[in-house]
Amino acid sequence: MTFSLAPLIQGFIIGASLIIAIGAQNAFVLKLGLQRQHVLPVVLVCALSDALMIAAGVAGMGVLVKQSEMILTIITWGGFLFLAVYGGQAFLRAFKSEEMHVGNGGEISLKRAILTVLAFTYLNPHVYLDTVLLIGSLSAQWEGHARWIYGIGAMSASFVWFFALGYGARILTPLFEKPLAWRILDFFIGLVMWTIALTLIWSFIAD
Repeated sequence: MTFSLAPLIQGFIIGASLIIAIGAQNAFVLKLGLQRQHVLPVVLVCALSDALMIAAGVAGMGVLVKQSEMILTIITWGGFLFLAVYGGQAFLRAFKSEEMHVGNGGEISLKRAILTVLAFTYLNPHVYLDTVLLIGSLSAQWEGHARWIYGIGAMSASFVWFFALGYGARILTPLFEKPLAWRILDFFIGLVMWTIALTLIWSFIAD
């Protein structure tokens, strides 16, 4: 049995292209990284969740996801409501008068952080369609063990990205010593959440 790097590299590139984007999950990880709160458990949950869905896609579960309209409907509306509420909370924080610094504001419990990132992950129908269906479909070009090497490549991209985002965010810490920077970030997060929420519903209605 020969080992080829081609499926590993292709899987990594495809995986990276799907997760390196401005989204609700990434914005949440960025904020926790800036606050240095629960970074390790949160990035592990994100990366392991991606790995689970990639494995499901490579195993052929994408077809079931695509055909289950009721599941996608529930996920879409659940995701819309969650993003709308979280976005509204971010806008409220952006316009509050009190100061918030990296070290002493906006604390969140580990339980809430994990539950929030799980909601961002699993209440997003595009995660199922992109990660499970798309990556799963593309893996079909490889045979045997090469399919799983491709999947490992895609999983590796998730681990690299989330650890880089979570721990790399601290480079920006000096900038976020200013309360105005936090308000701008919260406004940006609110904008991202509401944009994604509206996009979810628009795409659902259009289909």
